[in-house]
Amino acid sequence: MTAAQFRTPWFWLSLLALMLLSLFVLYPLLNILTASFLGDGPSGWMRVIETPKYRQAIANTLILASAVTVICTLIGVPLAYVTARYTFPGKALIALLPLITLVIPEVIAAQTWLMMLGNNGLITKFLREFGIRLPSFYGWFGLITSMSFIYYTYVYIGTVAAISKFDAQLEEAAQSLGTAPVLSRLRVMLPVILPTILASALLVFTMAVGNFAISMILSHRLPLLSVATYQAAVAEGASDITMQSTLASVSVLIVMSVLFFNRWIVRRGRFEIVQGRGARPAALRGLGGLAVGRPSGAVVVISLLPLVTIAIGAFTRSRGPVMQWGEWTFDNLIRVFVTAPGPLVNSLVYAGVATFISIVFSALVSYLVVKKPNILTPWIDYVSAVPLALSGTVLGVGLLATFNSGWLSLSGTASIIVLAYVVRRMPFGMRNGQAVLHNIPNSLEEASISLGVPPVQSFFKVVLPVMLPAVASAAILTWTTTVAELSASILVYSGGRETLPIQIFRLIDSGLMAYASAYGLVLVAVILIPIIVATKVFGIDVFSRR
Repeated sequence: MTAAQFRTPWFWLSLLALMLLSLFVLYPLLNILTASFLGDGPSGWMRVIETPKYRQAIANTLILASAVTVICTLIGVPLAYVTARYTFPGKALIALLPLITLVIPEVIAAQTWLMMLGNNGLITKFLREFGIRLPSFYGWFGLITSMSFIYYTYVYIGTVAAISKFDAQLEEAAQSLGTAPVLSRLRVMLPVILPTILASALLVFTMAVGNFAISMILSHRLPLLSVATYQAAVAEGASDITMQSTLASVSVLIVMSVLFFNRWIVRRGRFEIVQGRGARPAALRGLGGLAVGRPSGAVVVISLLPLVTIAIGAFTRSRGPVMQWGEWTFDNLIRVFVTAPGPLVNSLVYAGVATFISIVFSALVSYLVVKKPNILTPWIDYVSAVPLALSGTVLGVGLLATFNSGWLSLSGTASIIVLAYVVRRMPFGMRNGQAVLHNIPNSLEEASISLGVPPVQSFFKVVLPVMLPAVASAAILTWTTTVAELSASILVYSGGRETLPIQIFRLIDSGLMAYASAYGLVLVAVILIPIIVATKVFGIDVFSRR
């Protein structure tokens, strides 16, 4: 690094960015890891080893994540194949899958599954009249079912992209040598797309390990790692953080191990299609179209059931926890907008501020990493990716341990909620920003500077306008995921600062499903309206970089 680079504003901006990332990302993580060895008596690790409840929670979490991953792969890969290779009646429904993933927060998914298949669920009561008794939806059955119908989308999205880009000429060449069509796909196409499938499956595994909302609502008496971490944080608070930090550290180690394994798999992917043509989708009609279309449509319809259930529940009259199905009312929505609008206002304000901060910071840091590299930018790139390995529960524990007191005490304020949002969702903006910057030639900015425009002004006048579509897309994705965030915010919020997901969670815990449905419907609208405006009015492709 030359002395001239020290005199540029970009170096000092890089230093400031690295300091902020170290303070709000690395420092909380370091506090978690060190606190697991501190405290009175044996370390947290010894307590985990000696306590059957904690050992069982870790084992159950690994079993649950493995089962969900296998089921999601079995659903997502075949669905991706038929979508990429065939046209059939109802195929347009499959385009809803990315949207379903975004507009149905996990807390709402868990709630609506209970409303349908819980002990007093609509479907449960209907079948009970015919003498059919379904197993309890609490525990393994509910956890695996609900998570599978949320996370299979991630396997589908990754796999359908890989199959669509696969060069069909390779498959045709194998068949010309006498290989049967099915064998040619197994021998030629499968090795190419396998790294993508495994990477998507490992992503599902990490998400299942860190899942909080569904685990907390449906686990009942089944010990799980995320639930045990939350309970330790709530029970012990900030006075003794050893146990909560240890459980959070276990979660981090599991996720980091999976991410390293994921990276190893990607590196072993030896196949690359440079310029080929994807297979043209073949039309399926008659029995073939029905055989493919009906199961595919059924998967999407089941995925959409939470949206339908939440809409019905929001207008259903209730008496305490008892839903009066078939009796309609607007009282539930009146509660949201008139009687108790605080959670809605808080969500809009906190998520709006967090989205703005996250996008501005991500755009600047992405520019530094891609266009103005220096001795600090590789470290910025590494640290900014750390939140990908942290579940919301782990992040909440880290923020509580770090900013509960001292020179920067944020506990009990709205700032710590906004901070949790920014740190948790920052990688969305980073990924979009870096992707588009790699496609912007340096000559554009250099030409501006050569005409006498200072470097910083050149960024705002030349580079930023080109980045705006990607920045807008990242802003929408950040907003939709931030406004639905629960696992971190429920640990750091204080009284009077409840957001929509927190209020829904509390109402579900109290059995007030009708009120929870009203808040849930409003939350879905808050998520869905910006997506519709962005795509239909401004023509922004929100899903182009997912």
